[in-house]
Amino acid sequence: MSLDHLIASGLCGFAKLLTGVRAVWLGSEPDARPRVYFANHRSHGDFVLIWAALPPHLRHRTRPVAGADYWLTTGLRRFLINRVFRGVTIDRRPDRHGANPIEQMGTALATGESLILFPEGTRNLNDGVQTFKSGIHHLVKAHPEAEFIPVWIENLGRVMPKGSLIPVPLLCTLTFGPALALIDGESRDAFLNRARSALLDLAPPED
Repeated sequence: MSLDHLIASGLCGFAKLLTGVRAVWLGSEPDARPRVYFANHRSHGDFVLIWAALPPHLRHRTRPVAGADYWLTTGLRRFLINRVFRGVTIDRRPDRHGANPIEQMGTALATGESLILFPEGTRNLNDGVQTFKSGIHHLVKAHPEAEFIPVWIENLGRVMPKGSLIPVPLLCTLTFGPALALIDGESRDAFLNRARSALLDLAPPED
């Protein structure tokens, strides 16, 4: 086993030990077809938890979508996102001159891989879910063959609150909902609202 795979296995084990993560599949099941797992975003550890909760044969073909402005700033972060997680790093600046993010994500889907995406764009430090950015709509239009699976992350924001250096052990639950697809004639705003509602529908009443 390579060093990259050893580190990946160790991080998965640590995430599971720390959070006691439990995956609940409601209306969908683990499947190897190309998927976009889209989730609420509270912590930099969000994608690690989703990645760790997937069965190993799916984990190795699932790539997180991550901001280059954070993950490419130090050697350690670059190693983790590029070598361990095989992430798709995108430039989120409005004046970017690099690769098109939709094309970057589409390349992964076209090769049969899946993605982990946070449509809010940035971490939400409050309750609820922020308005979705338009990227997920562009992606579903370009790749209707992919399944778009909402994933509600419960409690991770309280495991790693902003500014915390030491994680607080706390049970986390991931709820995977039914797949979404674009409806013929559906507008961008209608799809974004429907996708956001599908995510919120998975939240427990107390959230």
